[in-house]
Amino acid sequence: MADTTFHLKVVTPERIFYEAPVEMVEFNTTEGELGIYANHVPLTVIVSPGVLTITTSEGEKKAALHAGFAEILQDKVTILAELIEWPGEINEERATAAEQRARERIAARDDGVDLDRAEIALKRAIARIQALK
Repeated sequence: MADTTFHLKVVTPERIFYEAPVEMVEFNTTEGELGIYANHVPLTVIVSPGVLTITTSEGEKKAALHAGFAEILQDKVTILAELIEWPGEINEERATAAEQRARERIAARDDGVDLDRAEIALKRAIARIQALK
């Protein structure tokens, strides 16, 4: 029987966030949402803010993944993340306030507002809130 697991390693500049065999991993890329099983076609992708879902034989784990790069090989996936947080590391009040501020900046559409930055802040806040659910 073919092996249905592969090695996942998630690294930030500060720590090894996660490293273990997994059955599936899902996350957002600049090209859309990606789900990966063992023996996936090799790819390199740019990570976009969203929820990282890790599926193991013990169940699912979720984290807020904000940005980075991923290398996908048939037997391993390595995610180099700028920032990633487990739900227990997220302050819900701060995330909700950040979402509101970002929405207000986008709605204002002032010349002084960097819309790209505001949209990224909104995506990060939403990722944090979704990871808490």
